[in-house]
Amino acid sequence: MPRGRSRTEVDPRRIACLHAMGFPAWARRPGSVLPGAPPELRDTTPATRAPAAEDAGSDAEVGSLEWDALEARVSACVLCPLHAGRSRTVFGVGNRKAEWLVIGEAPGAEEDRRGEPFVGRAGKLLDAMLAAAGHARSQVYIANVVKCRPPENRDPQPEEAACCAPYLDRQIALLRPKIILAVGRVAAQRLLQTDAPVGRLRGKIHRHEPSGTPLVVTWHPAYLLRRPEAKAEAWRDLVLAMAAAEGA
Repeated sequence: MPRGRSRTEVDPRRIACLHAMGFPAWARRPGSVLPGAPPELRDTTPATRAPAAEDAGSDAEVGSLEWDALEARVSACVLCPLHAGRSRTVFGVGNRKAEWLVIGEAPGAEEDRRGEPFVGRAGKLLDAMLAAAGHARSQVYIANVVKCRPPENRDPQPEEAACCAPYLDRQIALLRPKIILAVGRVAAQRLLQTDAPVGRLRGKIHRHEPSGTPLVVTWHPAYLLRRPEAKAEAWRDLVLAMAAAEGA
């Protein structure tokens, strides 16, 4: 049980995971007796262990895992329905001592097939953006808010992102980057816990909580492929990220 949380308090992220799995938030235990109920009304259903979020480990347990154990935990995760349609989990890739952490939204079809984030045309453009900022792809770390591909490449749902949140939090804690580059609307809104559009989140240095890491928002490379005229704005975002990393 996380420090400071009583047995009667509810962890909202765990409840979101349970809802995503199709379980109700509260259920009377088999064999229990309602207050004041006569003995003949005792529930005699055999007690069985129902699937629960704890099967994949509590937030506290995830928070103690090192890189390899964390990756193994993610690869075995079944906390939300996305696991049923994945080919592979997409844990993250890059230098585990990197100063830059790039976070996108969720894997697409090619990422799901290869188990690596940001591949294909959008990945190549991201590589070019990072190179312009003085970083090879191998020098940074790249991850996603959600580790499994949503069907039809739709945006991840809040419950799905909530189930993956402890994994991403632990990656950030292990990496301790100087700067987080949030790529696209889904990543930016999730990391900053806001519904503000990317246009309003760009151009300033935010702080990721609870890590306190400087965070800069930029356009997703897929958006830049559709709107090449926005590349100048993306470059300004990278300049801001470079300044934030130097000042960290």
